[in-house]
Amino acid sequence: MSTNLRLSDEAAVALREAARRTGRSQQDLLRQAVDEYLGLHKESTTRERAVEAGLVRPPAPFQDTKPGIVLRKGVRSIDLLERDHDR
Repeated sequence: MSTNLRLSDEAAVALREAARRTGRSQQDLLRQAVDEYLGLHKESTTRERAVEAGLVRPPAPFQDTKPGIVLRKGVRSIDLLERDHDR
């Protein structure tokens, strides 16, 4: 079901902030709020509660990264690790 919802300015700002802080969509937060009000909400996970409380950051979406360094031909990353050669 789809519906339109008009929020007060204060609620709209709080909803945007909660979405930013938790990394969840505003729609997901509203769905959860309605489910909780109606007694339909499932128990949240420890991670979800920690994110909601601001104790940890929400999971970041995957980002492809560029290598920080380029190794010379024939050099492996394991060759760069400091090792105890006396063993």
